[in-house]
Amino acid sequence: MSTPLPSAQPAPSSRWFAVLALTLGVFSLVMAEFLPASLLTPMAGSLAISEGQAGQAVTATAVVALLSGLLVTAVTQRLDRRHVLLAFSLLMIAANLIVAFAPSLAWLLLGRVLLGIALGGFWALSTATVMRLVAEADVPRALSILFTGVPIATIAAAALGSYLGDLFGWRAVFLLATALSVATLGVQALTLPSMAPQRPTPLGTLVSVLKRPGMALGIVAVVLVFCGHFAFFTYVRPFLETVAGMGINALSSTLMAFGVANFVGTLCAGWLLQRSLRLTLVLMPLAMGVMGWLLASLGGLIMGVDALMVALWGFAFGAVPVAWSTWITRVVPDEAESGGGLIVASIQLAIALGAAVGGVMFDLSGVLGVCATAGTLLLAGAALVLAGVKTRPVATAATCSAQGSACG
Repeated sequence: MSTPLPSAQPAPSSRWFAVLALTLGVFSLVMAEFLPASLLTPMAGSLAISEGQAGQAVTATAVVALLSGLLVTAVTQRLDRRHVLLAFSLLMIAANLIVAFAPSLAWLLLGRVLLGIALGGFWALSTATVMRLVAEADVPRALSILFTGVPIATIAAAALGSYLGDLFGWRAVFLLATALSVATLGVQALTLPSMAPQRPTPLGTLVSVLKRPGMALGIVAVVLVFCGHFAFFTYVRPFLETVAGMGINALSSTLMAFGVANFVGTLCAGWLLQRSLRLTLVLMPLAMGVMGWLLASLGGLIMGVDALMVALWGFAFGAVPVAWSTWITRVVPDEAESGGGLIVASIQLAIALGAAVGGVMFDLSGVLGVCATAGTLLLAGAALVLAGVKTRPVATAATCSAQGSACG
């Protein structure tokens, strides 16, 4: 078996500043990823394209991020991790600048492709980087800090993006995102220590990691859970408008409550994970799955109850990305970068599948069918975790074969 990464010593304050710099990177990348969703109409009008074509800006980023997450460890296997992470921040700056000045759809897509490379690569390396920055016992807490950048960025992209775009134009919003990217690069340059690669990680490492006992089951569970969430989240606005009967003020308040609850759930994840990783992996999708079916069965009866369940969904999901990132550090500590790449690819695939599955169900049975389908996927993911997803280090296939057992 490969030698596990040595446990970090208790991290000095400078290492926690580096964790905060990575969090700023998460915020900048995720906000840039979802900005087009809040600026779709003015972008389409300015570039003389349809809104459907403008929407491909989000799709292109997700597809390239999937590939980047899988390939980054092999392509950069001999490079200092500090330099690789700084390069991704430079790519983010270039991507936002290209989009801000894009004269056509082709230039828009070029900028979004560059962002996808930075997004997938950064996410793939982030968990392994956190493992090298803090002590082993502090990894769940550090990951919960890292992931707080996601709900804050999502709220900023939706609320600030549309508001500032209306005031100053969509190009100005991407210029603001560029300025934030420059600030991110500066903070990371000041705080990230040099981190030489641990050892070469050829592309075949991804396959060998996936072949370890229980890993494939865990990846399927990741896809089910994230697919269920994004199937619901993609169509949460139609649910709140048509089923819960919310006007614009109630709708905005509920979505804000979702974001705040998601932020709180992310912060609480570290505490939950220090007590039980398996329990967190099971309970969060279980709670979301039950709420999916409650919304499908009872949605629209009481507006306040619908809003409360959407907020609780946000809280539960806040712990999900932290839990699965912690899971990969526990089960394959010797190949955290390759494992991180698999997680990133799985989540990006789940985002695309979730939107697609939700769209099919929306056409077939309306938004209540979307809620039921999302709930079913989430319950299936929770059942898989309960049935056999391992939460302790799993041995390599070669080691298991040598021992003549399904070890792990």
